[in-house]
Amino acid sequence: MKRKCVLNWGDIAIYPNLYVVLVGPAGRCRKGTAMKQGLGFLREKGIKLAAESITREALVRELKNSGGNQVDVNAGNMIMHASLTVYSQELTVFLGYNNQALMADLVDWYDCGDNWTYRTKNSGTDEIIGVWVNLLGATTPELLQTTLPKDAIGGGLTSRIIFVYERNKGRTCPANFPTKEELELKKLLIQELDSVCIMSGEFRITDDFLDKYVTWYTQYSESQSYKDDYRFAGYFERRPTHLRKLCMILSASRDNSKVITAEDFDRAMEILALTERKMSYTFSGLGKSNMNEMMQRVMAYMASVKTSDFTELLQRFYQDVDKDVLEKIVESLVTMDVVRVDYAGNKKLIIYTDRKGIVEQ
Repeated sequence: MKRKCVLNWGDIAIYPNLYVVLVGPAGRCRKGTAMKQGLGFLREKGIKLAAESITREALVRELKNSGGNQVDVNAGNMIMHASLTVYSQELTVFLGYNNQALMADLVDWYDCGDNWTYRTKNSGTDEIIGVWVNLLGATTPELLQTTLPKDAIGGGLTSRIIFVYERNKGRTCPANFPTKEELELKKLLIQELDSVCIMSGEFRITDDFLDKYVTWYTQYSESQSYKDDYRFAGYFERRPTHLRKLCMILSASRDNSKVITAEDFDRAMEILALTERKMSYTFSGLGKSNMNEMMQRVMAYMASVKTSDFTELLQRFYQDVDKDVLEKIVESLVTMDVVRVDYAGNKKLIIYTDRKGIVEQ
């Protein structure tokens, strides 16, 4: 869809770009496998992709060179845009270590400004008209910790990213050869994408969509529960924007009418709610407490084994914590109602409960 489609929301122009990052433990949830499913479609349709490993200057140059023109067949206007998709199976390679300048650029590009100016080292300037950047990446919680400064968590770039977390793969496929039905489905999808690629112009909303959105937004803005986790405070402030962008995309996936209905609102809410159930695990180990990372690891271990005595727990984690620190972690988990402590003779048993639903099963 690129920047050729727009939803005018009052005096704000909403464009159908998203920053989506798949997150999970290395080698366990098949993030790369999931991403490869879509790469062929992008290449089939000639979508301009940024290099996975690239300097900031080269990325700006690629964005500038991605410019194109298209006529809005309905309004008869010429649409100028510089549309680029970042498709990175190793997001930390793309971002680099603590690359504040590139992160600031991605923050600017998310809102798809009409003009964006870049000053080069030789005092020259590059002006890009009609910025539109889309991002799909993958990483692990550990790599996020090394890439993002702790102060960046909760606002800035992370508030603009929809993190899709999964701990394990959905199923085992020892011989993942496409069936005849799947090949036919792929052909149909490619045909459907043709109509999406030529789509341009303004999206409209129906009265039933607006009624649902206003009711939801009023209740949402008055609620305080979503502000409890500082790491996602910025994301939840931007959730209405994510929702509107997603509604545009879902409308385009349904037909080429460029009309957003109550059905699109319901689908978007369902997708976001499902994604947000596990989103907090993205930042496992990212917190202001020095014990945060180890606490997350112990919680995940106890969720898998259910019961362990203290000696066994220390033997498992002795390379990272000593006895005193592990005792503090266990005490904290007891207070959080994630585990309880019992005794069998001289053994101190740690028993998993998680009655608060903190640890993902």
